Amino acid sequence: MQELGNAINDSLSESDRIAEAIGEIKRAGYDVFLVLEATIGFNRRDESAEEEDDEQVESTEEPKRTFEATSKIKFTSQDHRFLRALKIAVDEDPK
Repeated sequence: MQELGNAINDSLSESDRIAEAIGEIKRAGYDVFLVLEATIGFNRRDESAEEEDDEQVESTEEPKRTFEATSKIKFTSQDHRFLRALKIAVDEDPK
């Protein structure tokens, strides 16, 4: 996952088009900062799924996708207000 993040970062920093757009903004008298957020999901395939892929079995059923959280997220009060504004409930982790 780290390698993917590095590849994305390298692609953006080496982009002439992005550099030109940032240059135009700076020449107009603005400071520029660029923050991009990427959500990358992945899950481990089991061997039976790989065998089915090899046999190219057709199925109309969507595969079940599961994701595991690898770390805890700390929300600020501003995060909570934003999520509430979007009507998204966040379960508090009891301590």
